[in-house]
Amino acid sequence: MLTDPDAPMGTFTHWILYNLPPTVTAISAHVPATAELPDGSMQARNDAHTIGYFGPCPPGHSTHRYIFHIYALNTRLPLAPGAKKQQVVQAMQGHLLAQGKLVASYHR
Repeated sequence: MLTDPDAPMGTFTHWILYNLPPTVTAISAHVPATAELPDGSMQARNDAHTIGYFGPCPPGHSTHRYIFHIYALNTRLPLAPGAKKQQVVQAMQGHLLAQGKLVASYHR
């Protein structure tokens, strides 16, 4: 999950990728904007109401933080491709084994 906590209207979710196979060790720079990927991974709707990655675009010359959240779960989420963020978060409840995050900053 990729979020921008500095967005003017509150935290903006740029990307949610879920149900990655446990063998995945890297994510391509060119993930197609489709709800279901060839390896079985799924993408949720971002806060721009589109499927897949929505790149950073802080207004003006401001700098925003972008947080990459990663979650290790003990199950696949029983969600259809193209789920909404709240559905993903709710489905993760009770299945979290570990989590981590990476914070990066970006400005134009």
